Amino acid sequence: MPTLALLVPLFPLVCAALIAAAGWRRPTAWLGPVSAAATLAAGIVLAVHILDDDPVTALGDLVRIDALSAFMIIVIGLVALIATTYGVTFIDGELRVGDTTAVKARRYGILVELFLAAMLGAVVADNLGALWVAIEATTVATAFLINHRGTPASLEASWKYILIGSVGVALAFLGTILVYFASHHSGGAAGGTLSWSRLTDQASGLDPGVMRLAVGLLVLGYGTKVGLAPLHTALPDAYSQAPAPVSALMSGALLPVAFYALLRYKTIADAALGPDYMRGLLLAGALLSLGVAASLLIAQRDYRRLLAYSSIEHMGVVVLGAAIGSPLAMAATLLHVLGHGMGKAVLFCSSGEILRTDGGSEIGAVRGLLVRKPVVGAAFGFGLLALLGLPPFSLFASELGIARAGFDEGLGWAVTLALVLTLAIFAVILGHAERMLLGEPDAEQSRDPVRRMAALPLVGGLVTLAVLGISIWPIQRLLVAAAAVITG
Repeated sequence: MPTLALLVPLFPLVCAALIAAAGWRRPTAWLGPVSAAATLAAGIVLAVHILDDDPVTALGDLVRIDALSAFMIIVIGLVALIATTYGVTFIDGELRVGDTTAVKARRYGILVELFLAAMLGAVVADNLGALWVAIEATTVATAFLINHRGTPASLEASWKYILIGSVGVALAFLGTILVYFASHHSGGAAGGTLSWSRLTDQASGLDPGVMRLAVGLLVLGYGTKVGLAPLHTALPDAYSQAPAPVSALMSGALLPVAFYALLRYKTIADAALGPDYMRGLLLAGALLSLGVAASLLIAQRDYRRLLAYSSIEHMGVVVLGAAIGSPLAMAATLLHVLGHGMGKAVLFCSSGEILRTDGGSEIGAVRGLLVRKPVVGAAFGFGLLALLGLPPFSLFASELGIARAGFDEGLGWAVTLALVLTLAIFAVILGHAERMLLGEPDAEQSRDPVRRMAALPLVGGLVTLAVLGISIWPIQRLLVAAAAVITG
């Protein structure tokens, strides 16, 4: 098992090297889905082993995979499998019509694999400094991917993402230094370490004053990467300009990886400061994000930006679950992370097919999708229903679990406010969806059928979401074990 733990981030690195050597060709194009499938399989094998045994460690204190890490590997693998499978068709289509070149396609393939390797490195590292480095590496990779087409709008979005992301990672870096300072002066066995497992065990000896400042900076810093307001402003531009598979990875996998970083610090902060301090910070971020998403979605006219603001909403929901912090809340939150990741991957990939044939991302210009493009229209429509929390999809169960846990923990006021904002968002998105899906299509609008290989990941993602909504049995033990890692 230690060997498998080391191989997890190496899968995409090997694929990146092969694409760099051979270029974007039909055989190498499929290395992305192969890498994602290998990641998913490794996550499942590690999860099964960990549930029956101890966490897997390797390279001393540098690599440690517990139930939470294994769960995150599965999330990354599932989202990547949807996005990279669609990405093969997406890039081939761009090459066919001249929207990209062989050089850009090669660079795209390399950067996507490096992006995946960085995210996997973040969730397997038992070192908060290595976690920070890995998340910073995702910023570099995604900045180039956002500017894949090299248009003025994509370049502007890329620079905006870099600038705002750099503020976040700088704040997180300062917070990481302060945590190390607190551990160095604790006088205990954790002195001078950034190992999150050792810091959790020795958290009671950490200086409370230093930790309060550190945790505040870390919530602001990693909250920027999670997409929490007020430092959320780069996400709508980035998601609307990046290639559809990249937007799927950023929303479905990168946001959860940044949230994972907050969860690791939450376990340390709760042991060092008690649960109330972190709870207050997370509640503020969650409710502010839900409020911002609700207000901005009302006037939204671009369906890709609509999906971006939906991501901000759902990150508000999962951060609310983390603020509640009970075992039920954390299990439901992790289920929500998985459901949101797959649902958003399906939606962004569907939006790529809509953009390919309609040529624009204005909501008002898209009509009659279910008539013109039944498969894409159905995937987009069911994806929106899943993100709105309707049964049989898993987000219905996860949102219900978070709400129930909030009332059980005496946070009914926060849950009620969140539900009101969520209902407002529900009405807005449903109105936009009705116009796009059921409106009367213009005579000149395209009726091109969906490409067969593009339909496969869309349908597969929705079926998986529905299966997990009907029964969470396949991952129930893993959810409980991962929640226990956070709640102790």
